[in-house]
Amino acid sequence: MKTALLISTYNWPEALKLCLDSLSRQTVYPDEVLIADDGSGQETRKLICEFQGRFDVPVKHIWQEDKGFRLSEIRNKAIAGCTSDYIIQIDGDILMERHFIEDHIRFAVKNSVVVGSRSSLSEAYTRVLLAGSVLPGKKALDRNSNNFLNSKRVPYLSPLLAGYNTSGRNRFYAKGCNMAFWLEDMLAVNGYDESFVGWGREDSDLVVRLLFKGCSLRRLKMAAVQYHLFHKENDRYNEASNDLLMRKRMEEGSYFTDNGILKSSDILDELQMVMIPT
Repeated sequence: MKTALLISTYNWPEALKLCLDSLSRQTVYPDEVLIADDGSGQETRKLICEFQGRFDVPVKHIWQEDKGFRLSEIRNKAIAGCTSDYIIQIDGDILMERHFIEDHIRFAVKNSVVVGSRSSLSEAYTRVLLAGSVLPGKKALDRNSNNFLNSKRVPYLSPLLAGYNTSGRNRFYAKGCNMAFWLEDMLAVNGYDESFVGWGREDSDLVVRLLFKGCSLRRLKMAAVQYHLFHKENDRYNEASNDLLMRKRMEEGSYFTDNGILKSSDILDELQMVMIPT
């Protein structure tokens, strides 16, 4: 099984540096790294170029022009350029515990979508991390985070908890900062629905469609630990519209989106245009 790590980022190179530093500490590396960049400036590009020389695996920088919050679209462009079987997805403002990739690979099961957890760092400690030059160890991160149980790593318990919160109303809740899915399943549902513009619901919509397609939902607990850097909440100007799209999806029961990866015949040509060379 070849594995890709998909990292979403937008104009916060200081956080992305910490994220990539945590990647350099992993016990197992992915086969490729896909950085989905929703319109960052030259500072982010320079940082990624520096890290491309530090890893022994390809680090692909997929960029699109900044036209507002278009996370679904840039993730689709990154997925379109993926050459691996399995995609582990995070955001560029999280730090991965050193077994993060290893835990996800161990937990992978065909025809399933995985949703993990995160532990959030305090505002004060986030400032310390951004100002520092050395990434701290797990104990220091644990002391300065909330969601204590989300920072616990007891991987042999993970299979026993895979069915946690996978039924009822909350089963569709997902955070894209800690997810994993098979490329073949993503292509079958045509990736993210790019109708979701602005903050909110694009990840839950994806989970809904993967379940409609026939995938099982597995919650990854007590493993694949990550720490979320503090930041102000994104503008939720389009939240009501995205909620409406989500309700419509639930009513229709359809798993394929016409506004996804293959929405147009020139998507692969466009991908080649925005791929930034090493």
